[in-house]
Amino acid sequence: MPCLTRTLLATTTAILLGGTALQAQAETRVTYKSASAGTAYYQMGVELAEAIRQGTEGDVVVTLEESQGSVQNVMEVMARQGNYVFTTPPGLVESALEGSGPFAERQSPRFEEIRGLFPIPAITMHFVLAGDQGVVDIEALEGKEILIGQGTFGAREAQRYLELFDLIDRVEVANANIGSGPDALKNGQIDAFVTASSFPTPNVIETAASMPISLVSLSDEQIELTGAARQTIPAGTYAGIDEDVSTTSLPVIAYTTTGMDDDTAYTLTRTFWERRDAMAEETAWWGSITHDMIGNIAGTLHPGAVRYYDEAGIEIPDELR
Repeated sequence: MPCLTRTLLATTTAILLGGTALQAQAETRVTYKSASAGTAYYQMGVELAEAIRQGTEGDVVVTLEESQGSVQNVMEVMARQGNYVFTTPPGLVESALEGSGPFAERQSPRFEEIRGLFPIPAITMHFVLAGDQGVVDIEALEGKEILIGQGTFGAREAQRYLELFDLIDRVEVANANIGSGPDALKNGQIDAFVTASSFPTPNVIETAASMPISLVSLSDEQIELTGAARQTIPAGTYAGIDEDVSTTSLPVIAYTTTGMDDDTAYTLTRTFWERRDAMAEETAWWGSITHDMIGNIAGTLHPGAVRYYDEAGIEIPDELR
């Protein structure tokens, strides 16, 4: 009898261990390359990872990685294998495919493996100044020390705007990482910083909560001159900003590569759209995502994503297939 008991225990233990092993094998792991900590895009990564976990009942586990910017995210395609998801403006994917811009000196055939999944909230340019003026013209930057960061899309775009509006020789550009912007502004080490992220962005919320700030609002003519899309930050989005702010934005897409299998790409895409409304209830920026934004994707969609869009009856441009 004791022998039978030991046998039953051993059998039960084996079944339990076997079940655990099968569960571990069934779990799909995905790396999500986001942005620097403290930015809106990093927070989006946290929210998206949780939405995927809930939507797949834990079958897909998303590991969030901090990044120094979209260029780095695309560059890492050269070395990454398997389930690598990253976010970037579609223009950088076009540059990678063409071997131009930041990719002119670092071209790789692996860039041809990039495939789109779904859109995420657009990058919105924020020019943040110390002071309680509220909404100001870009000329308010004259004579100021401004932190624009290094190596990111926001830094390049800020540099372009300063040159475009003849401010580059009338401001002092601080040599520091963009992540230090809020603290440097609060400590009086700089007069302004630029951040490019979807609104409301955490680092601007944090800054506005602890000191008076102003935001640059561009005129219609200035926005047209930039060639970027117009974006309105509604009044009241940030403490002390009681008027609408007119600025610019750039679409952002979640991409992967052909290293991801079709089923995983399908599951990620389906879960994203099915959880979009629930995410928007928690954080307003997800409510800005529409099916029309799929057309902003550069390159082509992953076949798994195409399968979801076809099943859901969502129209996609032929060139994305």
